[in-house]
Amino acid sequence: MSNDAPALPERHVPRPYARPTAPLDRRLQVKTPDGARISAFCYAPAADAAVTANAATPGVLPVLMLHGNGEEHGIFGVLVDALVACGRPVVAVDSRAQGTSTRGTARLTYELMADDALAVLDTAGLARVHVLGFSDGAIEGLLLARDHAERIASLMSVGANLSPEGIPGNDELAEAAGEWEAWTTAGDESALYEDGTPAPSRRQAAQMAELLRLMLVEPHIEAESLGRISCPCCVMAGELDQIPADETRLIARSIPGSRLAFVADADHTLPKVAPEAVLRELLVTIAEAEQGVDWSQFPRSVQRV
Repeated sequence: MSNDAPALPERHVPRPYARPTAPLDRRLQVKTPDGARISAFCYAPAADAAVTANAATPGVLPVLMLHGNGEEHGIFGVLVDALVACGRPVVAVDSRAQGTSTRGTARLTYELMADDALAVLDTAGLARVHVLGFSDGAIEGLLLARDHAERIASLMSVGANLSPEGIPGNDELAEAAGEWEAWTTAGDESALYEDGTPAPSRRQAAQMAELLRLMLVEPHIEAESLGRISCPCCVMAGELDQIPADETRLIARSIPGSRLAFVADADHTLPKVAPEAVLRELLVTIAEAEQGVDWSQFPRSVQRV
């Protein structure tokens, strides 16, 4: 690496993680009005399960998975495999400017990425789905359930926040964005990380810097607006999440009839560090939607899972 080149920026995604091994039924590429190409991956159970990811069988709606900032759909690998193994199709999206999806020209917002997810559903011919959203994907899930209730059967919101102030440590986040921005102008693209992973290209660094900056200025969701969410919902976070527990409680308290779950001794990256806990609560939420369990009859409480 040149002496004048900046230090390699710290990688943002929670690697390593187990990617899906379930059969890929098909891959979609959805072109948006501003020129982005959004990739979505449809995983289907075996043929004898009588259900596919592009034609939902009554009572077996697919799960739409939306990942976190700077990641790709592979973060849900364990969950994809588990759902497909029990006969549930999955549609997992690589969000705009992440994974294999491209940037487009529109201003990057969570509302825009939620619209991308709707476009994926339209292209796949899916009128209604369950949603599992993690981190940024959980923010998008809240927007979908609030603004497009007819499309969302249930919502599993993992590690969401309602405003930039909902994530402490903005100074560290701004510093990380600055490191990625420095790489866009003077980074040595031939460099390697200690584990041999190639350095990011300057284009990749620019996208990562923009994604990090997004968390400094968005989202702006009024807690009161979540009262419009009518589907069964579980709001989950790790007990050691950098998002304050009060933020998670506020989200759950604002959604009528929602359940609240904290995972003991776990950080923000629940799909990686506690997929079994996420799966358990996801299946309960799906059952509530499909089998009519009325959780409003029970007192809301923190579930330690």
